[in-house]
Amino acid sequence: MTISSSLNAGVAGLAANAGRLATISDNIANASTYGYKKAEADFHSMVVGGNGGQYSAGGVRFTTERRIGESGSLVTTANSTDLAVRGRGFLPVTQQSSIVNGNEEMLLSSTGSFRTDSEGYLTTGSGLVLLGWPALPDGTFPTYARDTADALEPVQINVNQLSGEPTTQVSLGVNLPASETDSDADGSTQELSIEYFDNLGTSQNLDIEFAPTIPASGSSNQWTMTIRDGASSGTSVGEYVLTFDDSRASGGTLASVTATSGGAYDSATGKLTVNVAGGPIEFDIGALGSASGMTQLSDGFAPLAISKDGYEIGNVTSVEVDENGIVQALYDTGITRAIYKVPLVDLPNPDGLIAMDSQTYAPSPDSGSFFLWDAGDGPTGDIISYALEESNVDVAGELTDLIQTQRAYSSNAKIIQTVDEMLQETTNIKR
Repeated sequence: MTISSSLNAGVAGLAANAGRLATISDNIANASTYGYKKAEADFHSMVVGGNGGQYSAGGVRFTTERRIGESGSLVTTANSTDLAVRGRGFLPVTQQSSIVNGNEEMLLSSTGSFRTDSEGYLTTGSGLVLLGWPALPDGTFPTYARDTADALEPVQINVNQLSGEPTTQVSLGVNLPASETDSDADGSTQELSIEYFDNLGTSQNLDIEFAPTIPASGSSNQWTMTIRDGASSGTSVGEYVLTFDDSRASGGTLASVTATSGGAYDSATGKLTVNVAGGPIEFDIGALGSASGMTQLSDGFAPLAISKDGYEIGNVTSVEVDENGIVQALYDTGITRAIYKVPLVDLPNPDGLIAMDSQTYAPSPDSGSFFLWDAGDGPTGDIISYALEESNVDVAGELTDLIQTQRAYSSNAKIIQTVDEMLQETTNIKR
């Protein structure tokens, strides 16, 4: 009966507008919640059709959807591990409780205020732990599978962990006095001490002695360089005869290097290798004919440019995350070391994700298969530290929708009231 279908349509309208009111209420309540994605209610008409010229009202049904793919504004904070995604992509996180069970299910979030907990995990106040790929001991990252989260680990910062790096390379930029190789020179040697760090982070010294070759007449332009390792009680680890060019075009540069002991000299790269107590150290003394590295000019001994890698043992003082998702540990020795890489997760349909608690989302068949990108690579944006993402709720728009929903609800209630009065009139016919 047509009048009965009108009653059903009014009831369906009440239910649909009540559902829309629920989404509006959630949106307004979470307008200040970082990372919240607004929910929207969509109405769909239900057409029943007519029978014998009569029309039956089908009513309305509603579905809800979250605008997960829409980003909110970014606000600046004072915490280096407050993270937000600028552009497309999500941060991989997991529940703190799942770490205890050893079953870290990957969830997605667009922002998070992470701080170290009692065990050093980067965790939010709601118990979300940041996930990342661990770095190798040398600070590099191997090739990880990008279509699975199996290699992701909870990012854990051990502030009590000591870390050091042995010295493996030394660059020597030293000028030797040309006058000391003259026949009337006194043959004084030049000495240079360079600090290096062994495999245990202990400071050691390399003592380098430069002895000139004194000819019977003229100038030899030749020196003997002897390298001694302080960790081995001054044992010689390399001896080299350096001959310098005295021509107008290349005066003062290396003309030849002859190894008496130690590793061979590579004339193309200007490098040689000596073995100290902890292992090999590569010296860069300059290529033949090059003005950088070892030179022989004028009459002054001058260590002009000496550099080396490696550093002593230090403690972690702070942690920062760069725009490419590299988690950097800063040590009190002034050294920065990469310890994790946080990828960004991208999916074909972000709005198809399943909404979970604490502004997190889980992949679903509707969202499509996920892929782990390096931040700033591919379709994804980059990671911004010292920042959080605000909700994407427009409060003014929600209040406007609230007024419309209230009016629509009242109108559907009026339909039910009208149908009730009409049915009462039908009942009165019998009287």
